[in-house]
Amino acid sequence: MNDASELFRSPELLSRGDSRLLIVDMQEKLLPFIPVDENVIRNCRRLIEGARLLGVPIFATEQYPKGLGATTPELAKFFESIPTKQRFSGAQALGWGIAGSRPDDRFKIVVAGIEAHVCVQQTALDLIAQGFRVFIPADAVASRGKLDWKIALDRLSASGATLTTTESVLFEWCETSAAPEFKQISKLIKDE
Repeated sequence: MNDASELFRSPELLSRGDSRLLIVDMQEKLLPFIPVDENVIRNCRRLIEGARLLGVPIFATEQYPKGLGATTPELAKFFESIPTKQRFSGAQALGWGIAGSRPDDRFKIVVAGIEAHVCVQQTALDLIAQGFRVFIPADAVASRGKLDWKIALDRLSASGATLTTTESVLFEWCETSAAPEFKQISKLIKDE
């Protein structure tokens, strides 16, 4: 039986038991065109490291790697395999939208990566259409243009995605300062 504190946890919050992390198209040849590339890489790395620490499954996609290169090595080292795609949405490449194909009961997906207004947006909208709850850490997604990033976040929010931040995601997954991983999560947040 769950303890009483779990009974009153808001369904709007993420938890390590109901979430997955998806890193979209953080590829070497596209990143130099992203004005905030270092910040987005750093926040994606924080999300990945926090997810691994807390047992949240991690996934990634690559858009046409022949043309856009592989996932940046700083992030690629965390993944055993990364499916490639030509469709801008990664939902099909992951196979999550196919009836009966969900690998587990994790129905909340944290989606980070680039570009916010193309592959991140299309993936998130497809996941929402398949019944997933989608969370977008605004500081872990980017586009070449700031207006594209802003409009994508507005559209995603209007379409049912929850906008959040990297730090919020990590502390929601951790849930309590009594968690054995709390100090390591706090260190991830402080690392610049």
